[in-house]
Amino acid sequence: MSTETLTKWSIDASHSEITFKVKHLVISTVTGKFGSFDATIESDNENFEGADIYFEADINSIDTGNEDRDNHLKSDDFFNASEHPKMTFKSTSFEKTGDGTYKLAGDLTIRGNTKSVELDAEYGGTVVDPYGQTKAGFDVTGKINRKEFGLKWSAVTEAGSVVVSDEVKLNLNVQFVKN
Repeated sequence: MSTETLTKWSIDASHSEITFKVKHLVISTVTGKFGSFDATIESDNENFEGADIYFEADINSIDTGNEDRDNHLKSDDFFNASEHPKMTFKSTSFEKTGDGTYKLAGDLTIRGNTKSVELDAEYGGTVVDPYGQTKAGFDVTGKINRKEFGLKWSAVTEAGSVVVSDEVKLNLNVQFVKN
């Protein structure tokens, strides 16, 4: 990317949410979110193709609506927030696949384990808000296997049902503001 025409965007955290869903006991889904996160996009074109994207979330800001569960997730059974306080993502490609759709590939690091992941992104558009700020919106979705990142805690009920599934669904509804 040429730095002369590089446009930088910062996440508008008050208009964004980073959530995940995990099956619990196979029959229901638990939703969690991160309250503290940061992200940037650097692009040299209007349609964002080939943009460099960076994201990080503060593990200690995890919120599933249950303090005991949140504390368990922060423990060494899962994220080990004391030793690995951040989850990070750095894009390796952002490729347009259709009208407003993209494939986002990059390196996701959780608990010191880095794996390549591929996510789907849907571009919501770019608008100028009432305060004169240019904003762009994206919905990003995908799935990861938590065990690949060292979140290995596992339990089985008496009847043989898995307590927490390995698959984690990611859903990021994000709005960026042009710097």
